[in-house]
Amino acid sequence: MSHTTTINVSGMTCGHCVNSVTEELTGLKGVENVAVDLHAGGISEVTVTSSLTLDPQEIGEAVAEAGYLVVAANA
Repeated sequence: MSHTTTINVSGMTCGHCVNSVTEELTGLKGVENVAVDLHAGGISEVTVTSSLTLDPQEIGEAVAEAGYLVVAANA
């Protein structure tokens, strides 16, 4: 069974930002896919599909490791 988590991330402005966040999130256990709807200079929507239920704190830490901030999260 797949789980989908959508988060809002601020500070992303370009493809490099997308790659950084995607790389950190795909490193989490169980993550199968990361899709980013980039809104340069605004709030970007990131959808994470995983085989396991993800801990929101782990997601936030992964995004922070890439240098960005989760501003809201819905599971």
